[in-house]
Amino acid sequence: MGEDRIDDRPGSDADEQRRGGRSSSAGNAVSKALNVLEAAVAGTGPRRLADIAADSGVPKASAHRILAALNELGFIANEGDGTYRAGTRMLALAEEVRAVGGAGVGEILADLSAEVGQTVHLALRGGDHAVYVHKVEADQPYRMASRVGMRLPLHSTAIGKCVLAHLPEQELAAILASAGMPARTDRTITDRARLDEELARIRERGYAIDDEENEQTIRCIGAPVFDRGGAVAGGVSISTVTFMVPTERLVSFAPALRVTAAKLAALW
Repeated sequence: MGEDRIDDRPGSDADEQRRGGRSSSAGNAVSKALNVLEAAVAGTGPRRLADIAADSGVPKASAHRILAALNELGFIANEGDGTYRAGTRMLALAEEVRAVGGAGVGEILADLSAEVGQTVHLALRGGDHAVYVHKVEADQPYRMASRVGMRLPLHSTAIGKCVLAHLPEQELAAILASAGMPARTDRTITDRARLDEELARIRERGYAIDDEENEQTIRCIGAPVFDRGGAVAGGVSISTVTFMVPTERLVSFAPALRVTAAKLAALW
């Protein structure tokens, strides 16, 4: 972030100190960024810049620049009213360390699972992949191999395709350049033109289908989950095995799935 090279520029740490601002004791650029991140996500709600700067020990000018970078990367979300909160990438990272989530998420997912009689997942985007953060296993004679904390590719899963379908073109291109489109099965979409057609269908109908594209014998339907700012945060899906649930029945779950996605969006 160049924090160690900007001390003599206008609005820098040194400039703030000459104006009587607080001197930084946060250390080098990485320490400052981590301190700001930790301060920004502390507490139970959005935090103002002044409080983040004070708690992190980083002057406001530098804290503001760090927050802007973290916001761009998805670790922090700018609420637009001068406050900041944890971004979806930060939430996904937390789920890779331990299984946590917003209040009420488990109940919402359990209700959907009970309604359709199938396994339900919630995943949040984490950079060029998504991370399962909740799973409700159905009362079936089989068990899905998925687990909370597991990463999943975006181009070959129902949740992942929901995410890709609602990203700006530049961000979509960057993800595909970074992660590629490797074949997971012989049904995986590995061509950009075909993927673009699929993403257009997803935007039109409001849900995505993974028809054995990520794992053989597994067919899923997914719907996007948006955050309060209207950006896609991840998705919720219903997973089935192909030899028990035909495609027509899976598609019939779409209305209940979209209702669940809307309930989840209200929590994020």
